[in-house]
Amino acid sequence: MALIGVPGLQWSDLDETRTPNLWRLVAEGASASLSTRAVPPPDRGITCPTAGWLTVSAGQRAGTEGKGCPPPPAPQQNGQGATVPNWRALAAYQSETGYDAQLGTLGQLVADGGGKVAAIGPGAALAAADKSGNIATYAPTLDALGDLAPYTLIVLDAADLANAWAEQPRDEYGVPAPLSTAARQAAVTRADQQIGTLTTRLPAGTTVLLAGIADVTPNAHLHVAIATGPSPDGRPYPRGHLTATSTRQDALVSITDLTATTLQLLGLPAAREVVGRPWQPGGPAPAMTSETVTELADGDLASQVLREVRGPFFAVLVTVQLLFYAFAALALRRRRTPRAASRPSPPNGLAADHASPDQHPIGTQDTGGVQNTPAAPATDGTHDTHGAHGTFVTHDANGTQGAAATQDAGEEHASTSKLLRSVQIVAVISGAIAVSTFLAQLVPWWTLPVPMLSVILTILAIAGLITAVAFAGPWRAHVLGPLTTVAAITSLALLIDVMTGSKLQVNAVTGYEPVTGGRFYGFSNIAFAIYATGTVLGLAGIAQWLLGRGVSRAVVVTLCALYGGFAVFADGWPSWGADFGGVPAFVIGLAVFLMLLSGKRVSLLRLVLVGLAGAAIVGALSVVDWLRPETQRTHLGNFVQQIIDGQAWTVIARKFGAMIGVTVGNWSLTLLSLVALAFLFLVLARPSRWGAAALGLAYQQAPAFRAGLFGALTCAFVGFLMNDSGIAIPAMALTVAVPLTLAACVRALQLATPTPPARRSERAAPRRAEA
Repeated sequence: MALIGVPGLQWSDLDETRTPNLWRLVAEGASASLSTRAVPPPDRGITCPTAGWLTVSAGQRAGTEGKGCPPPPAPQQNGQGATVPNWRALAAYQSETGYDAQLGTLGQLVADGGGKVAAIGPGAALAAADKSGNIATYAPTLDALGDLAPYTLIVLDAADLANAWAEQPRDEYGVPAPLSTAARQAAVTRADQQIGTLTTRLPAGTTVLLAGIADVTPNAHLHVAIATGPSPDGRPYPRGHLTATSTRQDALVSITDLTATTLQLLGLPAAREVVGRPWQPGGPAPAMTSETVTELADGDLASQVLREVRGPFFAVLVTVQLLFYAFAALALRRRRTPRAASRPSPPNGLAADHASPDQHPIGTQDTGGVQNTPAAPATDGTHDTHGAHGTFVTHDANGTQGAAATQDAGEEHASTSKLLRSVQIVAVISGAIAVSTFLAQLVPWWTLPVPMLSVILTILAIAGLITAVAFAGPWRAHVLGPLTTVAAITSLALLIDVMTGSKLQVNAVTGYEPVTGGRFYGFSNIAFAIYATGTVLGLAGIAQWLLGRGVSRAVVVTLCALYGGFAVFADGWPSWGADFGGVPAFVIGLAVFLMLLSGKRVSLLRLVLVGLAGAAIVGALSVVDWLRPETQRTHLGNFVQQIIDGQAWTVIARKFGAMIGVTVGNWSLTLLSLVALAFLFLVLARPSRWGAAALGLAYQQAPAFRAGLFGALTCAFVGFLMNDSGIAIPAMALTVAVPLTLAACVRALQLATPTPPARRSERAAPRRAEA
């Protein structure tokens, strides 16, 4: 077989006229986008050509020491073979990267299996070298190699793009500037000619794997991956897409898969050092080659647009959320301005009659006609304050009157406040933004003229539709109605997505980027935070509704535990969510919710026991995954193997370092988290301009809400401690939880019906002494 590396080759480089040989390979075989993520140089998220070749050699992410992109070293020839200079230092450096790549794995396995390896070009020498840095047969050019028939594996470095890029001026990081369009096209044409020469000289029946194994731009891209000729089962690779179990995405493979595919094609056993999975035929490709090329180029376009809009999007999200919290705080806490004294108060018990139908207290809607009545006189030694103030009579979700608060006689009531109504609507929209960032992937916003504006408008439009649903039905009158609707849509949308391949998370602004190769399937950390928060809050709303319908608490707790348990299972199951760190956090948060819902006390001992149960669950799922064939394992099963091999601490240290880096480096998400918590406990939990604390009223009218909110916050905090995304997890969880909590609090204020103020008492008669 032949392995052809073309560092920097992108799908947009292919042209039927300029690159006829590449065009023919696409027409004959299977193709995909290639994620080339390896160990990047400092401060630049790209894969340099040398790092790409070293990654192919090891089957694990590898890189070079120092900044910039040094070219592959020229091998020192000794007869027919050659040795890679400074190989020992290159191999030793890999232990410092956090991946501990074993350089020379590919070449050593082929040699140990009795195969003959030939390398053409310096980059190919890196991939073909054994663990000592030696290459049995090396040629600087294809013409110098001679007959190709004796070799089991031929590796070609078609380095025209990389060589042209290396001649460009370098920035402060040592990375060359981009090539001009003309220079790039000329280099691709020369590489195509090399590829054509090699393919015409290969013996019949030779399998060809071609990959654009690195970046030759200042920004990372998706690259070309093509397979033609006999596949591992002997049949030719069918025309269509490629895929791999490492990505579980059609038309997407990774650079470490290239090593695993080569070993499988040569009939060699899979090596534990190789983390990739073999390429395999995927779904059908478009009928025309030009359509296939355009489709795959569009995937890279989406990744580039995402890179450009993700930073500004989060900046806009954080800024808008902070401004909204400030606006809502003023709306809830600003100094009260009494209306004119001449305006009469509504008749006793009819204060809510001026509101729209959906603004009537829940006690008059859901409890068989129970009406709002004035508060009963206090019998506990306290006294109502009359005169300038009236009294709030609150109703829980069952219509039961609750504690009272006071309001100025001329004050506009919460149920008629247009400002408060606006706050509620915007809060629901804000709570729906998170899931809308995933649903926006149903629209190809990245192809529109102004991508940043397009993605914002798409997300806002979807959030608006969700909000319309939240206020469309009779559930809008319930204190938790809009909250439950948005939370349920969030939970179900992400659950269905992860069960059907996680398509909505690919290239979403809050999902994962294939170009960075952090994750290709299952729940990303941010998606987990949104999913878990939506699940727990949605269950709280449904639990309150069931309790209000007279369903026994035991039945309600059981139903919530069943759906919650399935949600946890979906999060951790290797074929769906494949989320290692999320499962313990989800289990603990769900357990806190269920304990509070059932009326039990949350103790430290119970939390420890639940945490151990969560660890046992994710451990069991990991072992089940580990028991599967090695080529079908996810990172859960791989971690079990890393524990066995003594490499677990390397992974843990890398994850911990990433968590600290995100938390310390992403100050905007840290600020958003702190402000959201401050708004929750210093604004909503304290007396509002209408007297009572809005959060306390919401708890009183819907007691299950308190259990849900505490469960969601617990899940977010534990998730912060256990995942490498750090502060991003509580930040996104609070982006869902706090706005929806605000919406519920506003509704609670609207449902807290005031009684009219009593007439002012007559002045007492003077005492004798005063007389």
